[in-house]
Amino acid sequence: MKEENSKLKPILFVGTGSDVGKSIINAAFCRIFKQDGYSPAPFKAQNMSLNSFASEEGLELGRAQAVQAEACGIPCLSAMNPILLKPTSHRSAQIVLNGKPMGDQSAREYFLNTDRDFLFEEAMKAWHSLDEKYNPIVMEGAGSISEVNLWDKDITNMRVALETGSPTILIADIDRGGVFGSVYGTIKLLPEAERKLIKGILINKFRGDISLFEEGRKTLEELTGIPVVGVVPYFTDIHIEQEDSVAIDYKRGSTEIGKINVAVVLLRHMSNFTDFNMLERMPDINLYYSANPLEIAKADVLLIPGSKNTISDLVHLRERGLAKAIYKASEAGKGVYGICGGYQIMGEEIRDPDHVEGDIDVMPGLGLLPVVTTLSKEKRTVQTKFHFANRHEKCSGYEIHMGQTKLMNGKALCELEDGTKDGCLVSPKLWGTYLHGILDNKVVVEEIMQANKLQTDAADLDYEAFKEEQYNKLADHVRACVDMDYVYSVMKEE
Repeated sequence: MKEENSKLKPILFVGTGSDVGKSIINAAFCRIFKQDGYSPAPFKAQNMSLNSFASEEGLELGRAQAVQAEACGIPCLSAMNPILLKPTSHRSAQIVLNGKPMGDQSAREYFLNTDRDFLFEEAMKAWHSLDEKYNPIVMEGAGSISEVNLWDKDITNMRVALETGSPTILIADIDRGGVFGSVYGTIKLLPEAERKLIKGILINKFRGDISLFEEGRKTLEELTGIPVVGVVPYFTDIHIEQEDSVAIDYKRGSTEIGKINVAVVLLRHMSNFTDFNMLERMPDINLYYSANPLEIAKADVLLIPGSKNTISDLVHLRERGLAKAIYKASEAGKGVYGICGGYQIMGEEIRDPDHVEGDIDVMPGLGLLPVVTTLSKEKRTVQTKFHFANRHEKCSGYEIHMGQTKLMNGKALCELEDGTKDGCLVSPKLWGTYLHGILDNKVVVEEIMQANKLQTDAADLDYEAFKEEQYNKLADHVRACVDMDYVYSVMKEE
């Protein structure tokens, strides 16, 4: 528990590799510190993700840090993720610095041509702005810390630890196998100054009887000279929003008999799949992702998600036969709804005069909505309140998009709190919007289900209360199997 006037050192969670659970563990400690009376805040110097969020300042950051801020019980800030890379293809990404886009670069250009010292200085300015207000700063690394070929380019892992003097916890995923080699090799590859900052090893995603790993725990400690601070059991009953697209691999599926089948069209450059988390939590809904036209055709409701490259994804939809499946679903009277890039895709045309997404000037859309989109280099990033389809209930959401969409005829879907309009409503079964998070509002889900004559009760789910419960469950789960006394001790050392 918190001691009066106690200032903790920041703590950094790094990994033996990607997808070892750093973001979730970080969120767990954010909530643990909050429960213990501290005022924590998350930080990740550099993140790569297509799932992002708009802060109250109107700036952009990775969704994982927004989730971690929520676990801390504080509003998210762009300083929590000062450098965000949003892939636009397999080889290039949009660089977002301090919440604003600074252009697209290939991976080669980013790693070889950018001023790494400048980027690191910007990241540290953001860190210091947080450290002045919050205690402790709960930091997350990226990927593996043992990529020796990238050490001189590092601005998010052990360079941050050295700069801030942070005790560092190494996370390993035992479910993958090879945990001894990955932990031992990762630590032994580190330069001595960095190795000294590794104060603990955390074994994540353990299946089975943890007591059977006691010998393995001792072996790791003998091999490395570093204590294993905890062994966290694998769990499936705690639901925390994830930003890594790896999570989608577990959500691909097909229809289920006896449930309302909601298909998310799987785009190659899909972004913000967290838009569908509330629907996933509803027991009578089977939400699945698919790029199979036959599975798309079987769904009761179709959702077209956001995209970081709408023109490329339109080409892909046509090549795979998905465009025809979407069109036929709409003709058959099924609900078809688009969010952000999906909204643009459903329109009559996408224009790219500045070649924001590539060399194509104009691309015909699916023609389901009477709108025309013109892409631009300016990005709109904002949180907002709105009224949906003339309903009196106030809803909330956020926008992150480049370009403007003009309504050619018909009516808008939403009215924003500043009086401006958003989206296009053709019918209760056919609309599009720029508003991410729109499906987190019960009134919107209720309208969709009523329009499609589907029976579910969105009123039974208080999504905000549900998320709070999950953060507490996660914190309890991790606290029960981690030596928190030791963690606090290394955060108080002089």
